[in-house]
Amino acid sequence: MTASSYLTVKALTKYIKRKFDADPHLRDVYVKGELSNVKIHTSGHIYFTLKDDETRISATMFRTQASKLKFKPEEGMQVFIRGDVSVYESSGSYQLYAQSMEPDGIGGLFIAFNQLKEKLHKEGLFNPNFKQPIPKFPNTVGVLTATTGAAIRDICTTISRRYPLCEIVIYPTIVQGAQAAPNIVKNIKLANEQNLCDVLIMGRGGGSIEDLWAFNEEIVARAIFESKIPIISAVGHETDTTIADYVADLRAPTPTAAAELSVPHQKELYQRILGSKSYLHQVMSSKLAIERNRLKKLQNSYPLATPERLYRPFTEKMIHLDMRLSRSGQVFLMKKNSELQRLDGAIKMYSPKNAIQYYGKQLDQTTNLLTRSILKLLSNKKESFSSTIRTLEALNPLTIMNRGFSVTFKEDKVIKSVSQLSVNDEITVQLQDGKARAKIIDTQVNEGGSK
Repeated sequence: MTASSYLTVKALTKYIKRKFDADPHLRDVYVKGELSNVKIHTSGHIYFTLKDDETRISATMFRTQASKLKFKPEEGMQVFIRGDVSVYESSGSYQLYAQSMEPDGIGGLFIAFNQLKEKLHKEGLFNPNFKQPIPKFPNTVGVLTATTGAAIRDICTTISRRYPLCEIVIYPTIVQGAQAAPNIVKNIKLANEQNLCDVLIMGRGGGSIEDLWAFNEEIVARAIFESKIPIISAVGHETDTTIADYVADLRAPTPTAAAELSVPHQKELYQRILGSKSYLHQVMSSKLAIERNRLKKLQNSYPLATPERLYRPFTEKMIHLDMRLSRSGQVFLMKKNSELQRLDGAIKMYSPKNAIQYYGKQLDQTTNLLTRSILKLLSNKKESFSSTIRTLEALNPLTIMNRGFSVTFKEDKVIKSVSQLSVNDEITVQLQDGKARAKIIDTQVNEGGSK
């Protein structure tokens, strides 16, 4: 044979590959075996060997198909694979190209569930320290579920019956199928952006694990964890447990139970109001009794019980001054009378008419001046005395209160300036016949003053 009759390695390999690719039995094969040498590349492709007790075959699953897996392929795992067999031209070896993969035995969804559960648990998404408290008295409850079915009806009916004051915002949500998980994430983010709700209820009625699988998706779990609004999960029946239940701030066994956990019962609220009312009444009664005792003590205190003692020293001083004034006037009169007698003696002694007339006029003038001086002095002293009495009466606390004035206290301290007060401060006003309590609404400072 001539050299041209020989095939090249590349040509032979291409021929074999075409044979493989043209064989309908190899284009769609179903094979089971054990995973070995599993390598998950950073690109997302998975390279592994599929083997049984007697032989093995190299296999590859590209990123597009690998991203659809519900579980993580691991060494030694028994699997069912659907794919096609072809030749890898570079090495001339044939291998299996996997299109889908399912675990043999306990099921792929269950494995995927446990693997994601373990992963999120290690990251701390189930940590109770991250759970947000459910508000006791929410104004608005958001509901993420399908608009048809028993779940939405049970939730709305229960909330309206238990707590009619609460508003309900419904976020129509796909809860089953391929679009369910992205739609749940979208509505959780929307509720957080709108910030209308105090708590969210996320759930649906019962179903198979496939029906509930959207609530086991990682993107849903992370959206629940990142929500700033507390979330109550209510997926399926009491025996159904999803990843969402572990991440949620509170898990309810059913949608109806979630509604009951989200709002208080109006009867319980009414009982709490009655209890608070009774408590406030007791506190106010006790406070009033204390203030009455304080008022009574103030009324019986030394200054208010005997106010005349406050100005008694001034009264005594005025009496003393009046006595001194009287004595001074008598001495002055006696002195002038003595001088008059001396002059009269001189007149009688010398007896000139002109001198008599002159000194008579002098005497009359002196007498008038003396009289006016004495009267003016007495008038000034009496006026001073009266002014002192009026001042003392004006300083009497009872007199001041009788004119409409009052004394203001804050925390048992007398208020002397508006700067001592703030809006919403509670004050006590002492009036002439009792006390009153008030709250500061506003404060104003006089022009030129300082607060």
